[in-house]
Amino acid sequence: MDDFSLCLIVVLTSLFSSHSLIHGAYSATNIDKEALLHFKSLTVDHSNGLEGWDETSSHCNWTGVTCNRINQRVVILDLRGLGLSGTISPYLSNMSFLGALHLQENQFSGKLPNEFGALSNLRILNVSNNQIQGTLTPNISRCFKLQVLDLMNNEINGKIPLELDRLTALRVLKLNQNQFNGGIPSSIGNLTSLTVLNLGTNFLNGAIPDNFGHYLPKLQQLELSLNNLTGTIPSSLYNTSSLIFFGVASNQLFGEVPQDVGDKLPNLHDYHICFNKFTGSYPKTLHNLTRIQSIRMSWNLLAGEVPRGLGNLADLLMYNIGYNRFISPPNDFGLSFIDSLTNSTSLRFLAFDGNLFEGVIPDSIGNLSADHLQRLYMGGNRIGGKIPPSIGHLQSLTLLNLSHNSIIGEIAPEISRLKGLQMLCLSNNRLSGGIPTSLGDLTNLTKLELSGNQLVGTIPTTFANFKSLLSLDLSSNMLVGSIPFEIFKLSSLSVVLNLSKNAFNGVLPREIGNLENIVTIDISQNNLFGNLPETIKNCKSLEKLLAFENSFQGRVPDSLGSVKGLEILDLSSNKFSGPIPTTLQNLNALHLLNLSFNDLEGNVPTDGVFKNLSRTYLEGNPKLCNPNSSNVCYNGVVGRRKSIKTNVIILISVIFFSLLCAIGLLLLCFSSSWYKKRVNDSRSSSTSDTVLKGQHPMIRYIPPEYGMGGKPSTNGDVYSYGVMLLELFTGMSPTHEAFTGGMTLVKWVQSTAKNNIIKILDPELQVMDLVDDEQHSTINYDYHEKIFASTVNVGLSCAVESPEARINMRDVYIKLMSLRDGLRKAAHA
Repeated sequence: MDDFSLCLIVVLTSLFSSHSLIHGAYSATNIDKEALLHFKSLTVDHSNGLEGWDETSSHCNWTGVTCNRINQRVVILDLRGLGLSGTISPYLSNMSFLGALHLQENQFSGKLPNEFGALSNLRILNVSNNQIQGTLTPNISRCFKLQVLDLMNNEINGKIPLELDRLTALRVLKLNQNQFNGGIPSSIGNLTSLTVLNLGTNFLNGAIPDNFGHYLPKLQQLELSLNNLTGTIPSSLYNTSSLIFFGVASNQLFGEVPQDVGDKLPNLHDYHICFNKFTGSYPKTLHNLTRIQSIRMSWNLLAGEVPRGLGNLADLLMYNIGYNRFISPPNDFGLSFIDSLTNSTSLRFLAFDGNLFEGVIPDSIGNLSADHLQRLYMGGNRIGGKIPPSIGHLQSLTLLNLSHNSIIGEIAPEISRLKGLQMLCLSNNRLSGGIPTSLGDLTNLTKLELSGNQLVGTIPTTFANFKSLLSLDLSSNMLVGSIPFEIFKLSSLSVVLNLSKNAFNGVLPREIGNLENIVTIDISQNNLFGNLPETIKNCKSLEKLLAFENSFQGRVPDSLGSVKGLEILDLSSNKFSGPIPTTLQNLNALHLLNLSFNDLEGNVPTDGVFKNLSRTYLEGNPKLCNPNSSNVCYNGVVGRRKSIKTNVIILISVIFFSLLCAIGLLLLCFSSSWYKKRVNDSRSSSTSDTVLKGQHPMIRYIPPEYGMGGKPSTNGDVYSYGVMLLELFTGMSPTHEAFTGGMTLVKWVQSTAKNNIIKILDPELQVMDLVDDEQHSTINYDYHEKIFASTVNVGLSCAVESPEARINMRDVYIKLMSLRDGLRKAAHA
């Protein structure tokens, strides 16, 4: 073969090879383009962000697409925040050179494609802040080069795949804010390159794997909050000195907090362990962490004093130690740590409410970071003294809560300088004087609570400035005068309007109908009179209307029947007359209706809520009749009546049991230490259980003065005995659902027993017979009713509100002995 022929063969071979390479490259890039177009076909593009994606142009020039310059293969697809929706195309898995896929902050739904496991070059997968559903495919573990897996804030459920431990290059794993359940796989502890692990806000349970502290040496952020994790924190986890963020809040973890946490985790910026069951004392080494920014230890069982050293934390932004058992150190004003916090010049959030701190609020509170502090929680302690004027220096405050303390004096007018204040809570203190008119300058208020104080005077008309107010509670004070109609022009009120337990008088303004969005109105226990305005029908969102113990008169408005969402209606102890409106039958949501002790007349409606008389209270209306019960009237007699034969033997037994209780209590009255322990236990238990689990059984017997800081006394136990005696004879629990608002077991017995003492007797202590009016038994019913009435009066004498006015236990014993002996004689007569 000559040289010419050889050269020709080489040239032709080269041309053919070049053509093959070019064709191969073209085919591969075409695959990428087709994958992108298929992705677009499944995508709803609300903002036209993909408008330039068409077949006639190069896909490497499309929005969000980055190609390799050499082979034109797609290496990055970044479509974050374009408002896209639809499902994610599995064809994206054909882009074999893809190294980063950013689809976060869109509205994609459906499952994450199983085919994504074929993306062997993928290093970053971020689909956070979408609506992805279904389970997480284990195939994702085939993306061996993956360094960032961010699926936060979706709707992914099921268990976390065990196979994730194959992603040995993984540095960031964010599965938070989904619906994952089951335990945390211990295999995650094998991902030795992890720097960020966020599994928070899921439904994970079980223990934190022990190996997390052993094999995650580079871990900087650990977030496991808002799950159902149990057990203790592995001690090895506190040896991960690289940790910057430590979050296990809102779980069911327990155990003692290590005292050396600040030494073992020297790089901590955030320490979040709130809403658990941790015990022990405050770890003083936390105050060695001079770069820490957030300490959240609230709602645990921590106790003791706050150690010195808070002044070292100059970078502190959030400090929350609320709802523990921290106390003030001896020989201290009680709140000296506030002085130390003045060094934290960027502090934004301060909460130490729900503890046992004593003392007065120092003037130095005004030296806290005035330009940054937004929320200040100090409620639920034993703080006394006055509100210092320096509080007015905290110009950035949006929330101030000093409620449930023993603060005295007037409301500091300097509070009115806090123009950005949105929530002001001063309830349940001992504040006196009038409400400053200058509070009306707080035009950004959404919540104002001044209840449970000793405030006097009238409601300032400047309250008309509260254009953003959602909730107003002025209850349990000594306010007088008429309710300003300006209050009812606050159309923003949508949560609560509570003016109960004051001395307001006058008529209720018809402007009440302006409160179209209000949920609860409580104007009970005042001196209001006149008609209940028909305009109440405009309160379409109303669920609770409490107006008992006033002097309202006229008819119950028919228009109440149009308030379809009404659940509780209590108009008892007024002077309403006329028939019960039949429109009330239409209130399907109503589960408690109390119209007792008025002057209503006629037949009781028979439909709707009236079908279940256990939810309806109509006693004390002599002219009101029930057509379904042989015309039996409420406190009246028509035709046949119910006659009570008291079971004498049972009644003797009950009185004898009561006598034994009285003897036992009389003996215990000599042990003051027992008093203190029982009351303190009741206080702590009732507080904890009421907040977390529901009402504690002891709370029903605690005398009212204990709730206002009164000291344990023999008078307090006399009250408890009286309530027990009334419960024993009536069969009514002090926590019965009928006792809402201001109605209590004691008040119910007082009001009902005036007209018919037998009516309050427990049916279990009665033998019920229907007899004619002229028929009588040989038993002296009047005498037995007298015995019963006398026994009830003993209970009422024990349970009077004023401790000084209560009967003593020796007299109780003597009276019950006499009643028992008298009843025995009658039984054998």
